[in-house]
Amino acid sequence: MLSFSLFLYVGSVAAESGIDAWLRYAPLHSANSIPSLPSRIVSLNTSVNDPVHIAGVELQKGISGILGQNLSITSHEADSDSSIVVGTLIEYSNAYGHSAKTPSLEADGFWLNTTGPTVQILGQNERGALYGAFEYLSMLAQGNFSKVAYASNPSAPVRWVNQWDNLDGSIERGYGGPSIFFENGLVVDNLDRASEYARLLASIRINAVVVNNVNANASLLSPANLEGLGRLADAMRPYGVQVGISLNFASPAANLTYGNLTTFDPLDKGVISWWSNVTDAIYRRVPDMAGYLVKADSEGQPGPLTYNRTLAQGANLFANALKPHGGILMFRAFVYNDQINESDWKADRANAAVDFFKGLDGEFADNVIVQIKYGPIDFQVREPTSPLFAHLQNTSTAIELEVTQEYLGQQCHLVYLPPLWKTVLDFDLRVDHKPSLVRDIITGKRFNRPLGGSAAVVNVGTNQTWLGSHLSMSNLYAYGRLAWNPADDPEAMLQDWIRLTFGPDPTVMKTITSLSMASWPTYENYSGNLGIQTLTDILYTHFGPNPQSQDNNGWGQWTRADHKTIGMDRTVSNGTGYSGQYPAEVAAMYENISTTPDNLVLWFHHVNYTHKLHSGKTVIQHFYDAHYEGADVAQTFVTQWEGLQGKIDEERYNETLFRLTFQAGHSIVWRDAIANFYHNLSGIADAGGRVGNHPWRIQAESMTLDGYVPYAVSPFEAASNATGIVTSSNSTTGTASTTLNFPNGTYDLAVNYFDMMGGNSSWTVSINNHTVGSWLGDNVDSGRLGHAASVYLDAHSATRITFRNVTIAKGDVLIIVGTPDGIEPAPLDYIAILPKGVVD
Repeated sequence: MLSFSLFLYVGSVAAESGIDAWLRYAPLHSANSIPSLPSRIVSLNTSVNDPVHIAGVELQKGISGILGQNLSITSHEADSDSSIVVGTLIEYSNAYGHSAKTPSLEADGFWLNTTGPTVQILGQNERGALYGAFEYLSMLAQGNFSKVAYASNPSAPVRWVNQWDNLDGSIERGYGGPSIFFENGLVVDNLDRASEYARLLASIRINAVVVNNVNANASLLSPANLEGLGRLADAMRPYGVQVGISLNFASPAANLTYGNLTTFDPLDKGVISWWSNVTDAIYRRVPDMAGYLVKADSEGQPGPLTYNRTLAQGANLFANALKPHGGILMFRAFVYNDQINESDWKADRANAAVDFFKGLDGEFADNVIVQIKYGPIDFQVREPTSPLFAHLQNTSTAIELEVTQEYLGQQCHLVYLPPLWKTVLDFDLRVDHKPSLVRDIITGKRFNRPLGGSAAVVNVGTNQTWLGSHLSMSNLYAYGRLAWNPADDPEAMLQDWIRLTFGPDPTVMKTITSLSMASWPTYENYSGNLGIQTLTDILYTHFGPNPQSQDNNGWGQWTRADHKTIGMDRTVSNGTGYSGQYPAEVAAMYENISTTPDNLVLWFHHVNYTHKLHSGKTVIQHFYDAHYEGADVAQTFVTQWEGLQGKIDEERYNETLFRLTFQAGHSIVWRDAIANFYHNLSGIADAGGRVGNHPWRIQAESMTLDGYVPYAVSPFEAASNATGIVTSSNSTTGTASTTLNFPNGTYDLAVNYFDMMGGNSSWTVSINNHTVGSWLGDNVDSGRLGHAASVYLDAHSATRITFRNVTIAKGDVLIIVGTPDGIEPAPLDYIAILPKGVVD
């Protein structure tokens, strides 16, 4: 049991940008006495760029910030005084003439001993020593002065992050600003942020970063960029973070300065020689490069199948080039055809990974790791565990997670992801009727594999918050913790992160814990449940709702919803056969609808809307209830956060309040879009009488319009009553007015509008010519939100602003004046006059 000192809350809180994340080293203000620490730091390696020296510097900085004690750094221990000794086991033995008494340490592992007058922080290697220093500082920063002596070893050797950065500085599925690595086709000159990122990664024990997009550009291999990669590796090496790169499979056939072949056939001798030469050139500049990441034969990317070669032959091409240098080849299992025939009821994108890889087990080189997404589709709000983990028993594997919230609100919606990840990591695949937890498979324990581990798509950017959102950084922190120990507890990790990021105040702890632990179930409720996937727009931005985009295309993320039925039949007996890809016990569970969990019923079974779930509800009524419940809970996120005013610095408080307020409004957009779509499709009424019934709303198109005209919104479910209003031209101010017919009282006044990319319209709302409020539609173009923006009136651009405690009398005249800007025609959807406690 850890012990924490009792802390006093300090009223004046300095503004913070978020750049320090969980490494703030904020001063402790303890109600109890703080134990005295050793008087100096002994760093057993004085090389400036060595992780052991960095560990000493980090300890000095951290202890100064946390405890206000300025400790000197020396290279030897004085006889009379206690010290904090940091270094490797070998360095310790060399310095003191005897070995430290520690349990067995694996590569990157460390020993932390605070029980005596001298604190020992000893790593199996330099990186382990640095990890131990961060562990000790994390304890101190949380007020934990426990006497401990323990070894900590990684669960797996591979703990990587992937950045989907493009050479032009943009980031695919990045919501925290431009790249910290690239701009204008080259590695950036100033790599300070790259060093800061490496420090963050080291503090959570991440040992490598793939710096460029899996949809790779062959020009990364130009001489100028290889030199840039060398500088980048130099910047990150002191923190023990190795650099890896993604490759374009067809690079040998690209027009490069030092090679221009006519083929990229992995068995062609010229291609083999070309990749060997390129790899040698990279290692000359980056001698500790982690390795390569390859996406091949997926979503239009080139690969070995072009030449009728196997995926294993393609992977081994790179693995063989890397092997003399000790590099690893991460080969993505995300291989599928994006032009699937939906009219074929046996077709199923979910089958793709196993179909492509199952016959290749044992054919990959021993330095190949197959990187498998947690589910068989694509980072959805809930998917079953990928069955491929059970099929590659003679091949090292890694799980691919996504910190950047591509389908999950894009950092504009709070979604704490570890509870989702744990549904996969803790899943028992029962291979050969034996315990086969996914976490034991990826760490190599179940099938006795030497490599394996985790990779996460992170996509930090130049935003001071790194990801664009303060609260979303909990996902990066927890990812590192889970990569080290996939059995770790999501709530315990979260609470460590809260103490480190926001301090020890118990109200702050309780509130952020409540918000975060409720966030994934809440998002699942209002975005897509029962295993139907996230019902976002898969053809455009992957942000707002668009359930009809799931079907009638070749992407294979189908719901197969019609007027009477919904869901994919993935059974062996009557469907696509996907359930049969699992080992026998799991296959039997999913094959039978009576044993399939409700939360995945529409993933595995095609049913009537009136099908009764184990809960006793029908599918359609569950949809209605869940979406309303999710939106209702999202409204409480705002009020819960408002209870922290004064307990968190104003900058982070306001920025987070802004996002939670946006989420509350957008959750209603989600709720209405999904409920209206399936109500319209099924024709089945909501037993609660809520869907399509909005007594507190006034549709904008029903108001008296001057300079505004009605506009049919597409898809129809993206707007209330399928209609909005826009100014008649981009140079015309619009006015919408109405006489209110509500009882006298105090209300909240909500306005749903559309914030499109390409303009910053402005609006003013008044009652009886007294201004209630004004606002600017600049969330998108200003980058305040950072999500993938839309140029249309749709559920991506739909948003909501609320003015609280507005006094209204029956007969009052409400007027909204909208001024267009750019291509944005001051669009409006509706207003809502909300009594206290009414969500809509």
